[in-house]
Amino acid sequence: MRKDFEISSASENLRIVEKVIDDMSLELDLTDEVYGNVLVATMEATNNAIVHGNKSDPNKQVQLEIIKNEEVLVIKIKDQGNGFDYAHVPDPTAPENLEKINGRGIFLMKRLSDDIMFYDDGRIVELKFRV
Repeated sequence: MRKDFEISSASENLRIVEKVIDDMSLELDLTDEVYGNVLVATMEATNNAIVHGNKSDPNKQVQLEIIKNEEVLVIKIKDQGNGFDYAHVPDPTAPENLEKINGRGIFLMKRLSDDIMFYDDGRIVELKFRV
């Protein structure tokens, strides 16, 4: 199974991504736990691409690629931003960061996915889930 699509960088387009994940979950018969992990991590990565990568510029696109191979579901999210230093993202569980509203997205994605990789200076995030 493979699905490629793109959305413009507007937050209301997150519902398109949610619909694709919902449909894919039914097609692949994902367990509730895996579905929840895939949905939350993918939505977080896509929202980050829209807001932080593309600065909510509706003229910029977020590309998504979903591939199901054997026992692994791979989801890649790519933005058109400047990238970021993913190796030095502050730990949201550190005492000095507990009260901060931002900074939990990557932490969540790491916890919910079985593997996460960043490419192209952080403009591409690849999430892997065992299904």
